[in-house]
Amino acid sequence: RTVIHINFYPAKVDNVYFPHCEIVGDIANAVWRIHQCCIKEKIYFQEDMFAFIKNEIDESLKDGITDESFPMNIARVVHDIRKVLPQDGIASLDNGFYKIWFALLFKSHFPNTILLDNALATMGAGLPNAIAAKILYPEKKILAIAGDGGFMMNDAELATAVKYKLDIVVIILNDNCFGMIDWKQNAVGLPAFGLGLDNPDFVTFARSFGVKGYRVSKPSELTEFIHGAFEEGGVHLIEVPISYDWAKDKVAHFEEESLAIRDKALEKFGNVAIC
Repeated sequence: RTVIHINFYPAKVDNVYFPHCEIVGDIANAVWRIHQCCIKEKIYFQEDMFAFIKNEIDESLKDGITDESFPMNIARVVHDIRKVLPQDGIASLDNGFYKIWFALLFKSHFPNTILLDNALATMGAGLPNAIAAKILYPEKKILAIAGDGGFMMNDAELATAVKYKLDIVVIILNDNCFGMIDWKQNAVGLPAFGLGLDNPDFVTFARSFGVKGYRVSKPSELTEFIHGAFEEGGVHLIEVPISYDWAKDKVAHFEEESLAIRDKALEKFGNVAIC
């Protein structure tokens, strides 16, 4: 794919972001000019084709969404959180392997209802961001979602949430590991090193702050706990034992599945020019 950088400033090229072409100048004017060129060359956005591709991707992930296994499948967790969180509620993500699956599966209905730090990927940011969101939007339902590693980097902020009598639900996705780094080390053939975590009992830990704590023991309990916490108000912490086995397998075959979906789309719609 060709990546075009459009900004007031030149790109800062690194091993993740390396555009093939740069347009430095007024962004709105640059986009307008590209649009005019597309019209002149009769290049149009093929909406039906992209809707087909999106539907095929959703279908390929359905087996994870309906998974009844335990520890919970991350796809099921994302699906259940979306089901119980109001459309204008805010999900504040920390950083970890689960973030990929929220980006893929969590459907956002309003702007700024999923807070996802995809640049610096700062661990420990999920709970503080949720606290800030609740102060700004006291009428909205707020969820902080963190892995065990990220939560432990800023766990003392539970005291802040209690001090200011905020209504916040904190979800800890616990795999007793730095899951993202484990996946990345494995992907490049490195042995797992320094990744295991000796976590506290999160439920007891939460209660020491005056926070109500729960531990999910079967998939159906997650939505029950979240709904009950929203109804009751105050600060609540829900520990969710999580497995990334399904997710890692999906990522390993993602390119293969993506190419298959692309080929199906091309067979159905033809080799169209798109913009």
